[in-house]
Amino acid sequence: MFSEEVFNAITAAFAAMSLWEVAAVVLALAYLIFAMKENSLCWYAAFVSTSIYVFLFWDVSLLMESALQIFYLVMAVYGWWQWRKQGDTQSELRIHRWALRTHIIVAVVVGLLTLSFGYVLSTSTHAELPYLDSFTTWGAVVTTYMVTRKVLENWIYWIVIDGASVYLYIDRELYLTALLFVLYVVLVVIGFFQWNAIYKREQLES
Repeated sequence: MFSEEVFNAITAAFAAMSLWEVAAVVLALAYLIFAMKENSLCWYAAFVSTSIYVFLFWDVSLLMESALQIFYLVMAVYGWWQWRKQGDTQSELRIHRWALRTHIIVAVVVGLLTLSFGYVLSTSTHAELPYLDSFTTWGAVVTTYMVTRKVLENWIYWIVIDGASVYLYIDRELYLTALLFVLYVVLVVIGFFQWNAIYKREQLES
């Protein structure tokens, strides 16, 4: 059962939460909302949010998550460039889907990378939850690329990754970030239906 001791511990953790985590969470939420609207402002919010998370995750020994933020910084610039570049040309980047074969290959590759990096982290570093840390990291690498290319199924991938991340962040006592990812799960479902409606409309127009 949810004891009073657990409740008090969570309340104390929220009270001690840094303003940096609050800022990172607010900007991460702004990123997702702008992405749902296909607004390139999402990449600005992503860049600042991930800059903060580089240090937050390293501080709680989530080494792969910290490294992932470096990748996010690069992808924020790449995503901004892709969305703006395509929007300034006749060949505008549109929402599209990947073939089933592509998704199978991605799943196998992410699985292998998770096992490989999880093993290395568990035997050679002080990383916490190394296999889960590796899974959410490599899954997010692929899915972030999917967002930059406007692949519809990115939202489905995020449901799995964000759901797993909730446990990861609760374990590391990043409660506000965990709460953010609970909200993410809800928003990515909405995002999928929004992008799917746009995708269907553009298919009819083409």
